[in-house]
Amino acid sequence: MDNIQFYRCPSQVIDNTCYISSTKKEKWKNQKTQMKSMFLSCKQCYLFILLHLLLFAFQSVSSQQWDGIVVLQADYQSLQAIKHDFIDPKGLLRSWNDSGYGACSGRWVGIKCAQGQVIVIQLPWRGLGGRISEKIGELSALRKLSLHDNFLGGVIPTSLGFLPNLRGLILFNNRFSGSIPPSLGSCLYLQTLDLSNNSLTGIIPASLANSTRLYRLNLSFNGLSGPIPVSLTQSPSLTFLALQYNNLSGSVPDTWGGTMKKNFYRLQSLTLDHNLISGSIPVSLCKLDRLEVVSLSQNKIEGAIPSEIGQLSRLQILDLSNNNMTGSFPANLCNISSLVQLNLESNRLGDKIPKAIGGLQNLSALDLGRNQFTGFIPGGLGKISSLTQLDLSENDLMGFIPVSLANLTHLSFLNVSYNGLSGSVPDPLPQKFNSSSFVGNPLLCGYSISTKCNYLPHTQIEPDEPPSRRKLSTKDIILIAAGILLAVLLLLCCFLFCCLIRRRAASKAKNGQPTGRATVMRGEKGIPAAVRSEVEAGGDSGGKLVHFDGQLVFTADDLLCATAEIMGKSTYGTVYKATLEDENQVAVKRLREKIAKGLREFEIEVNLLGKIRHPNLLALRAYYLGPKGEKLLVFDFMPRGSLGAFLHARGPDSPIDWPTRMNIAMGTARGLCYLHTEEDIVHGNLTSGNILLDEHTNAKISDYGLSRLMTTTTNSNVAATAAALGYRAPELSKLKKANTKTDVYSLGVIMLELLTGKSPSEAINGMDLPQWVASIVKDEWTNEVFDLDLMRDVSTMGDELLNTLKLALRCVDPSPTARPDVQQVLQQLEEIKPELAASSGDGRRIGPPTE
Repeated sequence: MDNIQFYRCPSQVIDNTCYISSTKKEKWKNQKTQMKSMFLSCKQCYLFILLHLLLFAFQSVSSQQWDGIVVLQADYQSLQAIKHDFIDPKGLLRSWNDSGYGACSGRWVGIKCAQGQVIVIQLPWRGLGGRISEKIGELSALRKLSLHDNFLGGVIPTSLGFLPNLRGLILFNNRFSGSIPPSLGSCLYLQTLDLSNNSLTGIIPASLANSTRLYRLNLSFNGLSGPIPVSLTQSPSLTFLALQYNNLSGSVPDTWGGTMKKNFYRLQSLTLDHNLISGSIPVSLCKLDRLEVVSLSQNKIEGAIPSEIGQLSRLQILDLSNNNMTGSFPANLCNISSLVQLNLESNRLGDKIPKAIGGLQNLSALDLGRNQFTGFIPGGLGKISSLTQLDLSENDLMGFIPVSLANLTHLSFLNVSYNGLSGSVPDPLPQKFNSSSFVGNPLLCGYSISTKCNYLPHTQIEPDEPPSRRKLSTKDIILIAAGILLAVLLLLCCFLFCCLIRRRAASKAKNGQPTGRATVMRGEKGIPAAVRSEVEAGGDSGGKLVHFDGQLVFTADDLLCATAEIMGKSTYGTVYKATLEDENQVAVKRLREKIAKGLREFEIEVNLLGKIRHPNLLALRAYYLGPKGEKLLVFDFMPRGSLGAFLHARGPDSPIDWPTRMNIAMGTARGLCYLHTEEDIVHGNLTSGNILLDEHTNAKISDYGLSRLMTTTTNSNVAATAAALGYRAPELSKLKKANTKTDVYSLGVIMLELLTGKSPSEAINGMDLPQWVASIVKDEWTNEVFDLDLMRDVSTMGDELLNTLKLALRCVDPSPTARPDVQQVLQQLEEIKPELAASSGDGRRIGPPTE
């Protein structure tokens, strides 16, 4: 037995008879035979076992294999349960068929898999209703759930906390109710949690901070209550924390930054506005040296602004408005050179505004209105060239308005009303802003016809002490008296000169000689309608006024003697609102000297421009060539100003709805399409500043074709200005010449401006507007792109917003060949909003004719 033990087969294959024989030879022979039999039997056995193992493997999964990808049975059943609880009015989930074919091969919409397990469910903007099934917690490999901008309701499933690999939960803009499941704190790999714009209630679970990778938490626009969890203030990974528009109460925890070393905490954006938060601003907040945005407005915060806030060297936006804060303006705030927006409106802050505020060279908006500030307006404000909005209203300020404020060429909103200011308002502020910007200052004059100054305005020096302490010398008194006398003599001369001109015109009319107005009217019969008049008599002006078709008829004298108000300045020149003697208003662009081509070339080109007519193009009605080379272009006056001012200089109570914005986008596209296809004109300087709006908010493109009138140097300067404002296509730095694709890029920026409400001239986190929007969309945070006005009714126009956003991003593609033509842009806009296209087929919305 010992000699053959080595050759024994397994007992289940070889029975005991294998070992019974009479001799060793027979035993060996039998053993050899048995081994051969055993080998064949074992081979069959192993094949049989292998087949059963494979069969068992196939039976343990879905039993379906598509394109080489197998889906687990558990995941398949979970997806079916999820589909069952969804309401799918558009039938988008029809691909989730019962047999399961294509679930992991890209055929099931919104599903991505890895190794047979579902890792992504991504179904935003699909119009889905119903609720999320608790079965979603059985998708053990799920990493991302994105269902934002739908109509889903019910509670957020607690089972989501069972997903160990969950990295992104994006459910904003839905109708979820109930509380936030504390179980979400068990998702230790969670990076993004966005539940904003729902109807959630209850408290914020402290467990959410358990994930050491959570960097973006947005719970805004809900009904959450209770305090801010201390655990969130000590999260080292948290970068964006948005809790605004809730019912949060208590104070802001003074535990920010913990005890870790500097730069350990990453928080960049903290928005807690529109809550019921009380207490004071915690000093520990100033330890977060990466902060860029802090918004605590519309709360019940008291106390002073911590001086330590000056340590936040990266801060760009600070909004503490509409609270109960007291104390003074912290001088350290003036050290934050990165500050772009500072809003301290509607508090009880006092003392003087520090002179060092002029050092905030990147400041765009400053609102200190409705406080108790005293002293003088710092002249250093006039050194902040980037300032576009300045509100100092309803304080106790005194003294003169600094002359330096007139240097702020980008200033589009100014309010110094209801203070104790005195003296005359420096030019050109009265022409640029209406009287509401200055009312409530009894000793202030020169800002309207009813508040004319009774003395000759003088150069105002910013006072360092109250005016009552300043004494005029005898020399000053003599100079002032002489100045007043000279002014009176000048006014008298002007009056006599005007009377002489009118008398001569009347004499000519009496003797049958043609006057200037008769010359204009004569053109209606003998000269084509496109060019009605030739040389205007205009008294002794010797100038040349040429009219194009239109209802307004005026002489050169009418134009030159009109009441003018400066509306803006550009590289081309200065634009005035001119009110004629008959109360009609026109816009007059006075071109700068030496920027236009020679007289003959200029007249050829300007006469061609005067023939262009389209409902979405600002009509050139006339031009005037003065005897000393002056060049004036006369246009229709647009009462609502530019699109830029319409978007960015409005108050918080002046929302702009989506149809209005879409109508402006369509009108701009129509006007640009006409220029490209019918007139073969490239605009080259399309910005929101030269899109004007009529009384029905219809868009009219201005400044088109002006490049044909100008020298090459002037056009280069204009292109540089467009680059600074953020509308210039990137390839222009090499091409040096605009084309239709660069115009489409500018149109795309304007569309983004309409969608976001943000000005392209303001860099956002170091990026221009197209780059910022692209980065936000890439990170699945599309709702943060749109202007807040548009988010109020996103449920009815979500698809329109998204499709317009996609189109705008195509227009601003860095590659010119990837951009659509303007005809394609217009066609797609009309497909997105067909009802607007139908009501404005002639380029206008329904309303009185504008031509």
